[in-house]
Amino acid sequence: MHEKRIDTVPGIGKVTAREFQRLGIETLSDMVLFSPRAYDDRREERLLKDTTIEDPSINCRIVIISKSFFPSRRGRTLKVTAEDDNGTPLDILCFNREFLDSVLHLDSVWYINATVERRMGRFSTSQFELKRRKEEIGIGKILPIYPLSGNLTEKIMRNASSYALSVLSPFPDELPDRLYIKYGFIHHDKAYRDIHFPSRMEDIEKARRTLAFTELLVMEIKAKRERGKREKESKSITTPLEMKLISSLPFDLTADQKNVLDEIRKDLDSKSPMERLLQGDVGSGKTLVAWISALHAISKGGQVAFMAPTELLAHQHAEGAAKLLSPLGIRICFLSGDVKGKGRALVLDALRKGNVDLAIGTHALFSSDVGFKNLTYVIIDEQHRFGVEQRESLKRKGIKPDVLSMTATPIPRTLALTYYADLDISTIKTMPKGRLPVKTHLVSEQKREEMLSSIEVEFIRGHQAYFVYPRIESEEEDGLRDVNTMYEELKKRFPSYSSRMIHSKLPEEEKMEILNLFRDGKINYLVSTSVVEVGIDVPNATCMVIEHAERFGLAALHQLRGRVGRSTLPSYCFLVFQKNLTEDGIERLKIMRDTNDGFRIAEKDLLIRGPGEITGIRQSGFLHLRFSSLVTDSDLIEKAQLEAEDIIQRDPGLLKGENQNLRKAIEASLR
Repeated sequence: MHEKRIDTVPGIGKVTAREFQRLGIETLSDMVLFSPRAYDDRREERLLKDTTIEDPSINCRIVIISKSFFPSRRGRTLKVTAEDDNGTPLDILCFNREFLDSVLHLDSVWYINATVERRMGRFSTSQFELKRRKEEIGIGKILPIYPLSGNLTEKIMRNASSYALSVLSPFPDELPDRLYIKYGFIHHDKAYRDIHFPSRMEDIEKARRTLAFTELLVMEIKAKRERGKREKESKSITTPLEMKLISSLPFDLTADQKNVLDEIRKDLDSKSPMERLLQGDVGSGKTLVAWISALHAISKGGQVAFMAPTELLAHQHAEGAAKLLSPLGIRICFLSGDVKGKGRALVLDALRKGNVDLAIGTHALFSSDVGFKNLTYVIIDEQHRFGVEQRESLKRKGIKPDVLSMTATPIPRTLALTYYADLDISTIKTMPKGRLPVKTHLVSEQKREEMLSSIEVEFIRGHQAYFVYPRIESEEEDGLRDVNTMYEELKKRFPSYSSRMIHSKLPEEEKMEILNLFRDGKINYLVSTSVVEVGIDVPNATCMVIEHAERFGLAALHQLRGRVGRSTLPSYCFLVFQKNLTEDGIERLKIMRDTNDGFRIAEKDLLIRGPGEITGIRQSGFLHLRFSSLVTDSDLIEKAQLEAEDIIQRDPGLLKGENQNLRKAIEASLR
């Protein structure tokens, strides 16, 4: 498409162009690719008599019959009375538009589009658009409604899109001819016109699906070609170090863990750097896979960096790694923002000299003063909690190191097919042998005491519990329970049992001390915020209570529930909710009650929240879908996957005549 700037549109100067830039529109091409958010169907003339409660809009000719002013908070307001062609009067209240007094002359004819109200048998409006000509008001047309920014108006946006369409037309087809026929798509020149100024409402969806499929196909081909560069031919080799660790475990690896390790080993032994996402449900054993794969890299003389999003989680990982790997002679260091002075200097020196095999830490690992002698493998836990630049800065500390990103938030299938299409994905679905699904109960306020009695039974059995609240301190205006208040109340309710509270404001050392006491069984229950959401592994904990559960997202609820059920003991999750739940709140709680499957929960989460909030996509800067939706276009995503595979197999370089326009579209998307 053309690269003419948006300020070449008549009437758009530099100031207005900056407003367009805030919407991501810098060129005429950007304007054509900017999809309307809705449409205003003005094809039929609507008089006042045609209005209903469901549709109180009018779109018709009027004649001005009288004018007056009435007092208002800001002085006075103009009221204009007009009649439509049926003779029905309409009061037009011109708030902050007194200048219309000099324009709306008695007996003058105008065309109006407005939303009206009916009070005391009389029609009135304060939301209106007036034009002198029928064409200007859009009678007989379907008009696009765009997202706006600053002082931009729909009129300015429509003029810009109309101008861009006229300058850039005709638009070439971007798909091979056979795909238009196969899927019933319309040609691209008509698709771009219909997405902005359709003649019929049914034309909009045909245009959108054509353009949506095109952008998905381009994305899939780009991703598959990138993955093709990383094709691996090496065989998987299990090193003696790995065998030592695996044979020392008191349990067998699951089939999924074995398969994933085989995939990772092949990548690590390949000449091409690995870019792999390891996804697995809470408690599925991802971290153990990470440690075993780290041994593979260390056996080949490399250093491994393991990055966790919080100091608490990094400490937990460091303790776990020390127990498993130190007996094998693996040299481990821990680095966080709290490691300072001489201790930090010693750690940094050991890393640079290669005297450390495995560095475990937080964001501190990508600090400018941290260097490695031979960093060959980077493992990023809860990868969605890190920004793109943060991840890249750690990778730059090695020479094209292999990268394994891990997430305990399962990725919905439609999301994985697109956003993660350029990554190899490994999945652990099977849980360790003997694990029982956590039983989830929805608890109303009236049932709280019954729930507490059930938890006391678990205490009598020698088991432990978590109580989680949405905030640390009370804010009386909203009446939410908080950690500080409930810690005191629960001590009164369970006087015979020991407890501690834990939250983000406590020093890291104190948090670690509390968690160690809890893990050692010296504390019966923790009163906490969601700080315990990840990385806490206490097999003896069998109860998770989440108060005001309606305030937590599905991913957070699933992660918190995953803190229990980490042994063969029956475990329980109690979701305590307040009355007057929103529809989304009810939906989330029902999903949690009905399934423990993180992948099903992720799919539901995608439907409820949309892709922008799932797994940190919004902050990644990667996904910019203009016409397609990961929520509703799963059929198009699968078609694009199949067609991309077929096209690459038939014509890897997109050199055939039928693919030349597709090649140009891909080249344009890379600029």
